[in-house]
Formats: sequence, C-alpha cells, structure tokens
Amino acid sequence: MRLLLDTHALLWFWEGNAALSAAARAAIEELDNEKLVSHVTAWEVAIKVSLGKLKLAAPYNDLFPGTLMASGFGELPTNLEHFRELLKVPFHHRDPFDRLLIAQARVEGLTLVSSDSRFKAYGVPLLW
Repeated sequence: MRLLLDTHALLWFWEGNAALSAAARAAIEELDNEKLVSHVTAWEVAIKVSLGKLKLAAPYNDLFPGTLMASGFGELPTNLEHFRELLKVPFHHRDPFDRLLIAQARVEGLTLVSSDSRFKAYGVPLLW
C-alpha cells in the first residue's frame, strides 16, 4: 500500500501519541508499505511553528529531513500536475494544506492516513 500521511498522523506517529489509531500505526509500521510525506506537510509545520501554533518535540531541522529519513518515509514534492488537480478539488474542505494533500493523493493514487472525516467527501482512499 502507498500511504500519504496527513500532518497530524506524522506528528502523532513520531510522538508515539495514542491519538493515532491502531490501524494507522500498523500501516505506517508495515515494512512493505510505502510511506510518503508531502512537502506540503513540511511547509505546514514550518508555518505553524513560526506562528507559535505548534510546539515540536524536537527541533524542526532535526525532523525535516533527519527523522523523516530515519523513519523510512519518502518525500513527495509538489508538481504542476498536483496544482492542476487542485483546480478540480471541490471546496468541501477549506484548509489549503489539506486540499493540496487531497490533490496529491488523487494524482499519485495514494491512501491518505488521516483522522479528518471530511476527506471522505473527495473519494480518495482513507485510512484511520
């Protein structure tokens, strides 16, 4: 399975937070699954840290890319195809970061790992 982790899923996995569902944790830990983290997530975390809306357990520069690579996660850069798909994504959800993750999942055929039930409206595979 090819997984795209939503920001909260990634942070909860790294923190060992019990809020991460057992199914999500098992899928992330499964060695045969490809785990991807979008550059959108790194961007969102950087913005929230700089605004004081998010406190990280480790310095940002240690997490991206150090912990990311050590955890066996691949990076998913954005590209023009993702932005073209974004034009087709209905506004069930207003969060620009989440909308771009949805567009990436649709283009790349990925399963989103997220607790956000609003993602169901987009018809992308969702794991939680």
